[in-house]
Amino acid sequence: MYRTKQLVSSILPLTPSCGTEKLVTFLTRTGEAVRCLSAPPPPPTANALAAEPFLNGSSSTYVEEMYNAWLMDPKSVHSSWDAFFKSATAGAEPGAAYTRPPSLGSLKPNEVPISALVPYLSQEQGLGAPQVNEKTIDDHLAVQAIIRSYQIRGHHLAALDPLGINQADLDSSLPPELQYSSYNLEKFSKMLALNVPLHHVPLPDSDSPIQLIQNEKDMNRVFKLPATTFIGGKERQLPLKDILSRLENAYCRHIGVEFMFINSLEQCNWIRQKFETPGITKFDNETKRLILARLVRATGFEAFLAKKWTSEKRFGLEGCEMLIPAMKTVIDKSSELGVESIIMGMPHRGRLNVLANVCRKPLEQIFCQFAGLDAADDGSGDVKYHLGTYIERLNRVTNKNIRLAVVANPSHLEAVDPVVQGKTRAEQFYRGDTEGKRCMSILLHGDAAFSGQGVVYETFHLSDLRDYTTRGTIHIVVNNQIGFTTDPRHSRSSPYCTDVARVVNAPIFHVNADDPEAVVHVCNVAAEWRATFHKDVVIDLVSYRRNGHNEIDEPMFTQPLMYKKVKQTKNVLEKYVGQLLEEGIVTKEEMDDIRLKYDKICEESYVNSQNEKQIRYKDWLDSPWSGFFEGKDPLKMSTTGVHEETLDHIGKRFSQPPPNAAGFVIHKGIERILRSRMDMVEHRSVDWALAEAMAFGSLLREGIHVRLSGQDVERGTFSHRHHILHHQTVDKSIWNPLCNLYPDQAPYTVCNSSLSEFAVLGFELGYSMTNPNALVCWEAQFGDFHNTAQTIIDQFIASGQSKWVRQSGIVLLLPHGMEGMGPEHSSAHPERFLQLCSEDESYFPPLTSEFAIRQLHDINMIVINCTTPANYFHALRRQIALPFRKPLVVMTPKSLLRHPDAKSSFDEMLEGTEFQRAIPEKGVASQSPENVKRLLLCSGKVYYDLRKAREEKGLENDIAICRIEQLAPFPFDIVKEECEKYSNAELVWVQEEHKNFGPWSFVRPRVETALGDDSRRIKYVGRTSAASPATGSKNQHIREVNSLLSDSIAL
Repeated sequence: MYRTKQLVSSILPLTPSCGTEKLVTFLTRTGEAVRCLSAPPPPPTANALAAEPFLNGSSSTYVEEMYNAWLMDPKSVHSSWDAFFKSATAGAEPGAAYTRPPSLGSLKPNEVPISALVPYLSQEQGLGAPQVNEKTIDDHLAVQAIIRSYQIRGHHLAALDPLGINQADLDSSLPPELQYSSYNLEKFSKMLALNVPLHHVPLPDSDSPIQLIQNEKDMNRVFKLPATTFIGGKERQLPLKDILSRLENAYCRHIGVEFMFINSLEQCNWIRQKFETPGITKFDNETKRLILARLVRATGFEAFLAKKWTSEKRFGLEGCEMLIPAMKTVIDKSSELGVESIIMGMPHRGRLNVLANVCRKPLEQIFCQFAGLDAADDGSGDVKYHLGTYIERLNRVTNKNIRLAVVANPSHLEAVDPVVQGKTRAEQFYRGDTEGKRCMSILLHGDAAFSGQGVVYETFHLSDLRDYTTRGTIHIVVNNQIGFTTDPRHSRSSPYCTDVARVVNAPIFHVNADDPEAVVHVCNVAAEWRATFHKDVVIDLVSYRRNGHNEIDEPMFTQPLMYKKVKQTKNVLEKYVGQLLEEGIVTKEEMDDIRLKYDKICEESYVNSQNEKQIRYKDWLDSPWSGFFEGKDPLKMSTTGVHEETLDHIGKRFSQPPPNAAGFVIHKGIERILRSRMDMVEHRSVDWALAEAMAFGSLLREGIHVRLSGQDVERGTFSHRHHILHHQTVDKSIWNPLCNLYPDQAPYTVCNSSLSEFAVLGFELGYSMTNPNALVCWEAQFGDFHNTAQTIIDQFIASGQSKWVRQSGIVLLLPHGMEGMGPEHSSAHPERFLQLCSEDESYFPPLTSEFAIRQLHDINMIVINCTTPANYFHALRRQIALPFRKPLVVMTPKSLLRHPDAKSSFDEMLEGTEFQRAIPEKGVASQSPENVKRLLLCSGKVYYDLRKAREEKGLENDIAICRIEQLAPFPFDIVKEECEKYSNAELVWVQEEHKNFGPWSFVRPRVETALGDDSRRIKYVGRTSAASPATGSKNQHIREVNSLLSDSIAL
């Protein structure tokens, strides 16, 4: 109402005595001609002259002349005078007769010419003619408000719970927008008295006592439909009763649609059309038969497992069997729209059913997992409902090939989400699928985890970032309306478990999972949405869990009322069979035949599985690397050194501003950095940033894609990297030198991430799983912050190969060093990574020529703490040179980035050089080892402090220092050699971390293993044990450093 009055006010300005609230123009269609309507005139004013201010002494003569001319010929005066005199002679009150003519100026936005609203009137019909009541427009606007209320709030009243006991939004109250009392339509006095909600307005065939309302005049009134609804189909106007019934069908049956928060009119109208168009949810008999066949397989699979393995945990899908037809519908529609590859992530519930009936994994392989067979290949394995798979098959509906991957995951719910997204993004990248038309992801969630796990929010916020988007993910929530034993009213504060998706404007389709046709319609719409707008969408399958948390759990302990209802509820297959039998689409004999046919398939597969003697973990691999391992010697590594010409070329290109871009304004500080880099190149030396660039650049030259991701990585937390140069006067004008080294190089991606560790590290892990011939690096802002991604490190990176036969060459760059920056900016906690390493502390491997690479092959991940840029260079290149892939954890420096001694010569990076697992003493002490009194073993930055302290005391002949560059796998052979070399020296391990932090607990038993029969034992020097990684006091930090240095060189 307000907007209509504003519109009228803008195109028909009122006279001073006629207030805005007294005139309204409205168009209504009642079967007669369109009429111009206005409100009744205002009460007479006390002073006519005051009401008509132009009737003064200077103008009265002019008015009289105009009036006389009008009496002789109305056409002889301006139309405005004609209208005024007509109204005045018709009895208009003073102040009501004058109407200003329409403006001839150009129209403003949202304005229309008056001629479009007010038709020409006959000579007899003046503006002062009798008008209808303003109530008419209020009724029309009320109907529009009702339509909008259904679109916004109708989902709150949808019948979503198959059990009929809960409200999916946890709120049983009736929204006031969906009550007639909120609209006050004129003829609804009886309705008002009953306060009947809109969604209870009976349909024409209803026998409800409220049927009498159907006879009310207003229910048959015809209203013009606004452009924001599609309930009319091809009709532009409908009776009120039809409007209400169609809105009821669209929004308040078994589908609840949340979309009106989306800030795009195009997208909102698209969704309205998909749900409001009459008959759009109707299916032909062939489609119904297909739904039934899929539902039979989903139900039959769970029944077969329950029959054969009654006491086994399998986390079955009973209560939400419609998940299988839902997923297959999404896949079918996506395949039809051009998708060729789908990566899926899901929790444990229903996983075996998805593998069997969605991916069509051989049933024999699934049944073997119940037999407890030994594995034919290496690894510890995992429980059957955590395993992944990769399948290429023909989609029978579209007759197109489709690749399906289900990513293996731990019990940590939702942790797999970013991994799937990273793998999807990588597949899109390598396939050149820049629009996401050929590769997509589907994520399955549980209701409690979807609202409870923070990684869901983190992953959603990657969905529209340039270097992380997968161009739309379809999320399917298996909404059991319970989390293990926790009532949803106690597990979330939001109305729905899906509300987190609103932050990225993803539409949310709630659907009763016991209505198969509603589910299939929603899935078709979701797939079309993703293909049309390339944005996320959520399908909320509101269902229940027929068993407890698992098949041997007793749910009646905590949800007695719910599970009494569950026991009384038929499963969805029985309900749908009953519906199709009633419709005459299938017969009972056909149904029995379909069931027996699938049961026979299961039985035959079960018999075949009995012949298997071993299981093969590789059958469950989710990311096969075709051809990568074939023809390679697993214990032979390529060289990591490069030609000097390559180093020189990369160094110079990396040290220059954009060529042929004189107008590219670079920051003065960057100019100094570039000059410094060029100076190093000319002197054949590198610092940390230059060594990294040369490692990346040389790999790019060899056709290896390099991706560096993390918070602030483009510049570097410590302002050392500067891989992206920014124009100082032009926004978004940048230069990436590493993308412009060679004309035929591989692409280089460096991207600042969102402020997330969990999701971003998971994303990069997924990215690294896709292609072994790529270097994927994630850098933490500070190494201390990696622990917010501990789940990815523990459950995926450290144990992924052992559990799932899945290799990854991901690199973690973790700034580490005790430099007085406080407890949260000092330690990357190397002790945690070392504890996760699978190396046996008491086993000294055989000393052969393959000692080093065999160690790398046998361990689960590599941990290094380099002291030279050259070693960092080799470590990065070694990730690609290895004939296998292992995660690499690098304790990267902070102060060493600019330390004058922390530089390397080109000579240490040329062909023939390699990564040094340990760097022995090379000074004067090494020339007379028998005179050395103390051998210091250390790792990382503390070496430079120790060397300086030794020089200051003049103890170069008495103290030798050996740097352990690679902590895991431990260089037993080099440590043994050094200890034997300095046979008279006291052995001391020095670290800057506290005693209960850092490598000490890892190094000590391994040094003793290396010593063997040597009677010497290694001594610890460093900070004492503490609860906090570092002090927050600068003075305390300095005292601790001085203490450990003096203890280290005290002979």
